[in-house]
Amino acid sequence: MAQYAFELLPKAEVLLTALKTFNDKRYLSIFLFGISSGFPWIMIGSVLSAWLKDEGLSRSAIGLFGIIFATYSFNFLWSPLVDKLKPPLLGQRKGWIFAMQGCIVLLCLGMSQLSATYDLYYVALIGLLIAVASATQDIAIDGFRIDCVEKEDKDGMSAASSVATAGWWTGYGGLGAIPFFLADLTTWSWPNIYLLLSVIMVLLMCATCIADEPQIDREALLEKITDANATSSPLVYWIRTTLITPFAEFFNRNGVKLAASFLLFIFLFKIGEAFLGRMSIVFYKEVGFSNSDIATYSKLLNWWVTIVFSLLGGLVNIRYGIYRGLMIAGVAMAASNLLFALIAQTGPSTSLLAVTVIVDGFTGAWSTVGMVAFISLLCNRAFSATQYALMASLSVAGRTLVASSSGIVVDSLNGNWSLFFIITAVMVIPSLCFLYSIRHHIKRVETA
Repeated sequence: MAQYAFELLPKAEVLLTALKTFNDKRYLSIFLFGISSGFPWIMIGSVLSAWLKDEGLSRSAIGLFGIIFATYSFNFLWSPLVDKLKPPLLGQRKGWIFAMQGCIVLLCLGMSQLSATYDLYYVALIGLLIAVASATQDIAIDGFRIDCVEKEDKDGMSAASSVATAGWWTGYGGLGAIPFFLADLTTWSWPNIYLLLSVIMVLLMCATCIADEPQIDREALLEKITDANATSSPLVYWIRTTLITPFAEFFNRNGVKLAASFLLFIFLFKIGEAFLGRMSIVFYKEVGFSNSDIATYSKLLNWWVTIVFSLLGGLVNIRYGIYRGLMIAGVAMAASNLLFALIAQTGPSTSLLAVTVIVDGFTGAWSTVGMVAFISLLCNRAFSATQYALMASLSVAGRTLVASSSGIVVDSLNGNWSLFFIITAVMVIPSLCFLYSIRHHIKRVETA
């Protein structure tokens, strides 16, 4: 027994060293910005889906509303402006974040004045505008996180990724439970709930004001990559360094083939989870769970599970590397989808829902932490927001463009939810095969 205890001692020291990585006040700001990043997904995701479902819209129609999330897939198109243009107040990263948060507040106030029955067009339009503001905010938030951690600090990047993921799920799951508890009260309508969402976003704006702007000499980094004297026209130089160089540098640094391989894996990895997530609220309601059940298990329980596993996922990446973290998460992702298929067979069992949410929370957290850390390592700091937006947009594309057809798939299966979830589990397999094929390149990026 004593010998066994001595064998565990080095492992305990390694774990303690990994935990010390989180002892930095920068991670509090990253956590709060994570909340601000996840919170808008409530406004245009689960809350909007539940509102439309209560108004009697079909699965296909609700699924197609997910097209507004396509904004997150194209935000790389204007991300160079977020990297280049500096707002007059609060600094480059904080200035953009604060401005977009203000836009979201105003849009929520507008949504609170609408009826999903009579103003469906305007509901969709404001939802789209919230997505645009949120996607732009995400560009600045991701740039803030990358700029806060030194390039050589790989452990710090994994820690920042896990804290950001925990924050995102706090905004999406923790704060996202509030609307569903209120929806079961007769005094709260869905438009009134949007008023409350705007108030919460105002509080997040206050958190933005107290964060420390990262100090990055972006112009000096840019001069190492480009030649300011290469053209006599300042306008041509500005356009080239703003709109072309960030993307060209990524492909030149990695080579076209490897860069394309990285982007393809990022696109494939979470498609199955995206199909499931888009229809989850509709599924819960059709199976027979109440709004309070959804709030308790899908939001609150999932929130705590995700926070715990986000931090553990960061520790695993620090100790064992990003590749292993992604592979474990991918396998578990397929397994969790099969648990949803079991719920479809057994009916509204809260105990089975709790088990499913725990497993799903683990996979969602672990996979997100690994993916965020992986993408962050691929970015050049001269264009951190732009290059991260390019790669993250591909990850979101599977969750938006492709998954918007999830309602149509369920309808084509005649409402066979079990078969639908089995299909989403099978969708994970190609990405795992691809992950295995590029494992050596991922390990090289980690040690570079």
